[in-house]
Amino acid sequence: MTTPSRRDRLRPVELLGISAIVAVFTGLVVLFSTRELQLAVIFLGVAFIVVVVVLAMLQLASTSDQDDNDMLGGHKTPGDGEGDDFH
Repeated sequence: MTTPSRRDRLRPVELLGISAIVAVFTGLVVLFSTRELQLAVIFLGVAFIVVVVVLAMLQLASTSDQDDNDMLGGHKTPGDGEGDDFH
């Protein structure tokens, strides 16, 4: 098994960073419009959780064939390999 690349290892950090930026923006908009800190913190938390879930679901939905091939243990394709031992 190969070790994951640096990009693969940093992908969760990118998702959390994007979620944090959107959540802080949402919290600031609510804070400046309502002047209630408690409500702004609630919206910040909800926005963070929603964005994390949405980005994770989008990432799961956009897996490539290579990712599927790696998860299945690198199965052979009909054009690869020696002979007729394709299963």
